[in-house]
Amino acid sequence: MQAIPVDTTRLGVLRCAVAPEPKMTGLETKEVKRDREGNTIYTVAVMVRQEGRRVSVIEIAVTGEPKGVEEGVELRVTGLEAFAWAMGDRHGISFRAAAITPVPATTPTAGAKGGGA
Repeated sequence: MQAIPVDTTRLGVLRCAVAPEPKMTGLETKEVKRDREGNTIYTVAVMVRQEGRRVSVIEIAVTGEPKGVEEGVELRVTGLEAFAWAMGDRHGISFRAAAITPVPATTPTAGAKGGGA
């Protein structure tokens, strides 16, 4: 399967839609998916809003639990790759990232509030 790099700077605002959850390998087994080193793979549902009111939600897999990622938080996604897949008559695109982190909240500076000297 070929990895296609995704330029996240062109995706607009990224927000967490569903907090990180361990990815399952099968609905029947309820077994948690792991990478080659044995680390748990998590899935994060991410809202993508490029222009206006149109919003898409994509699920992104990432190794290890993303810390500080909660519903509604703006996100930074590093090393995003897309993979086209097909199984029988089903097909789609899956996404994987090197890291998903919350965007630090910005605080107004003292000068911006008129409190400067």
